This record gives sequence, C-alpha cells and structure tokens, in this order.
Amino acid sequence: MTDPCDLSAVEARRLIGRKKLSPVELLESNLARIAATNPAVNSIVAMDEKDARAAAKEAEQAVMRGEDLGLLHGLPIGVKDLQDTAGLKTTYGSLLYKDHVPEADNSAVARVRGEGGVILAKTNTPEFGAGANTVNRVYGATGNPFDPLKTCAGSSGGSAVALALGQVPLATGSDYGGSLRTPAAFCGVAGFRPSPGVVPGETRAALLVPFAVSGPMGRTIEDAHLLLMAQADVDKGDPFSSNDCLSLPSKLGNVDLGSVRAAFSTDLGCAPIDREIAKVFKGRTASFRSVFGEAIDRDPDMANVHETFEILRGVYFVAAHRERLEKHRDLLGRNVIDNTDRGLKYSLGDVAWANVEQGKIYTRFLEFFEDSDVLICPTGSVSPFPHAQLFIDTMNGEKMPTYMRWLAITYALTMALPAAASIPCGVDHLGMPFGIQVVGPNGSDALVLEVAHALEQVLATNKETARPIPDWKKLAR
Repeated sequence: MTDPCDLSAVEARRLIGRKKLSPVELLESNLARIAATNPAVNSIVAMDEKDARAAAKEAEQAVMRGEDLGLLHGLPIGVKDLQDTAGLKTTYGSLLYKDHVPEADNSAVARVRGEGGVILAKTNTPEFGAGANTVNRVYGATGNPFDPLKTCAGSSGGSAVALALGQVPLATGSDYGGSLRTPAAFCGVAGFRPSPGVVPGETRAALLVPFAVSGPMGRTIEDAHLLLMAQADVDKGDPFSSNDCLSLPSKLGNVDLGSVRAAFSTDLGCAPIDREIAKVFKGRTASFRSVFGEAIDRDPDMANVHETFEILRGVYFVAAHRERLEKHRDLLGRNVIDNTDRGLKYSLGDVAWANVEQGKIYTRFLEFFEDSDVLICPTGSVSPFPHAQLFIDTMNGEKMPTYMRWLAITYALTMALPAAASIPCGVDHLGMPFGIQVVGPNGSDALVLEVAHALEQVLATNKETARPIPDWKKLAR
C-alpha cells in the first residue's frame, strides 16, 4: 500500500477533498518520512510540529464541516529557507540570521498558507542562495537522495531533496542562475521557473532587477502547477507583476505535442557541457523527438551572455550584500564575498554595456521563437558531484573561468527572462538523475507548463526516461 507521503500532491489534495484522506494522516506520514530519512540528507533544517499538527487538525475539521477548501487544503509544504515564515526560524543560510524568527510570512508564503497549505518545514539553501551546492555554516551540507555524499545542487537543494524522498508533497524554490532548475534535475523532481512577476517577489534587494524569481517545485509538473496556482498573483509590490498570471490554465492537459514545434540544443551554443552528459542528452532526446510536430536542432544566439551575466549578477550582489560585507565580512561565506567583491570592481560603463547586451539577448531570444514553440536542452552540465567540492572548476579538461560557469546552461537562459521547466528524464551515465529543460520566451508560462506536462507523460512510458525514485528505506538504514 502506498504511504500517504508518497502520493502526488494532486492526488492527495483530491483525496482530502473527498474525505478519503485526512490532513492529519498525511502530515503524520510526512513527519515519519522526515524522521526516517533526514539524518542521511539534511534537507529539512527547521520545523514546527506543534503548529503544523494544529493546522492539519483544523484543516481536517474544515473538511468535515463541508467548508470551501483552498487549492492546497491540508497539504504539508516545505519552504525554502530564503523565504520568511511567521514564527518559524528563517536563517537564509547565514550566520548573521542563525536565530532569526520572522513575525510575518513572505507574501508568496502567505498566499500558500491562505490556500490551505500547512507550512511544515524550512528546506536548506546555501547562504543567501549564492551557489549551486546546498551547504552553509548554519546547517551544513544537504546530500543527494540518490547518494548523500553527492550534491543536490542549489540553491533550492533542500526543497528538491525533500520532494524526492516524500518528506513533503510540495516545496517552494527560487531561481536566478538555475537555483530551482538544477536541483530539480539533480534530484529527479520537477521545477518551474516562471516569467518575472508571475509570482510577485517584493523582497528582491533591487526591485528593478528581474532575474531572481520564486517558483514551485513538485515531483511532477502537475504538482508544481498546483503550487504555482497558489503562488501566482497580481501584486504591484513587484514592478514586474502583471495580469499574465491570470492566463495560467487551471488544469493541465490541453496541448497536443503533435502540433508543437520543438528546437533541440545540447549547449545553447555557449555553455560548457560534460561530454558524457551531451551523449546522454542526445540519446534520450532521440527516443522522443518524433512526438513533436517538428523537431529540429537549433541554438539561440547568446552572444556576450557570460560577461553580461557576471556584471548584472554583480549589480544584484552589491545591492544585497555591500553593507553586510562592510560590517560582517568575517561571518559571510566565500560565494557571497566573491560575488560582491567582483561586483564592486565593475564600472558604470560596464553596467551600462551589460544592460544593453541583456536587451539584445532578450530580443534575439524572442525572435528565436518565431520558428519554434519551445526549446529543449539539458538542465545540468555535469552529473552530481561530491558536495565536499563546492563547485565544478574543470570540465572536459578545461578550467572554468568563474565558479558559476558550469551553470551556463541555466544562467544563459535567465538573461532572456524565459519561462522554463525542468523535468526528470531517467538517469545519466553514472546512474544519477538526469533532467531536461522545456523553455519558452517571456510570458509563455502556460504553453511551457502544458508541453512539459505532456512530455513528462511520454517520458513516463519508457523505463529509460521515466522519473527515477530514490530508495528511502536504504537511506533510513
């Protein structure tokens, strides 16, 4: 019999609404799974069992009273430790906030709670989300659910691991250079990076810098979509918020892949990719290209994307962390210090150039989709590596010029402000989870979700491309 914690979020919510699953029963199943597996992976870093149990009990009583139920009614939620949760410790992975307990929810968390979500736990993240390896000096490292000595990526690594192991049915994430997509791929789950403003983000240090977005994570795109419907809103606290979120479909399943034009790219024409991962991508995509109405190999034009990304990322880090470096440098980690120091070295001329170049990348990316509906590429450039290694410094025998370069397969797309989903696609040459991105231009969230959902169902029919599932009982032992 399936443990309640292993049900999809959509199925669990359906059963709750039909009085066939108690929110209390579901919560206790999640708590048992956390107790069994968290010592091995360290994905859940803060939890309030008392309040969660009280919320689950109230959710159960609301069902029995026949009340109108929210989208997420009774579903336990993991919240990335970059988002404030009222009464539940939020550290941002930083020693500066190791004892911080917010008085109010982040607005996206408040919307999730308002739709009946039971805020259960905080999931681990690198300090202030800086870096694609989930490790910090407050809680330590989070291990991959398929091999705890390897990285789950980052910065939404704790959320991805918690989902893969059934610790929670849904979890929040955020994404700048791939912080939501890469962990999803490394852990065999799904994640969606929405267009800027779809999930309002009023807490960005520089509100007019749109590259950091919040988004949903689930075991499937259907689950992630359920969470997105609770997160999305129109809120002018974020200057990029618009009515685009109102065009999201209430349910998925309205696209025929036979009518979709898909472009395939192994490296976006600009990103370093491990040779073995490139082989895996080509082999996997060969098995399903025929389901699309048109499938061609095309690279978007990402000229000058690396320099543009580095400069604009520097702007964001200086805005967020300059004062912290001046006052508390000794309490900050390597990634925050490195990004901020490098950002301070750029001139106004550099920043102006990068803004112009980003505009060109954005425009060329829109033009790319005049001949294709979606772009499909790998999510990760390498197989998960030991988390004791902070980042990838060499690939295919070539030294990476910055600690971020191995993430170019995701950060290059960020510069075009896309909608992008990461979905599982079997395991790689080393037996670790492998993921692919389904990408569309800014504002194409509905189409990307529909295509990713439909493609996910195709992949599920093939053992080689189906979502891998970790052995939680082995971890528990």
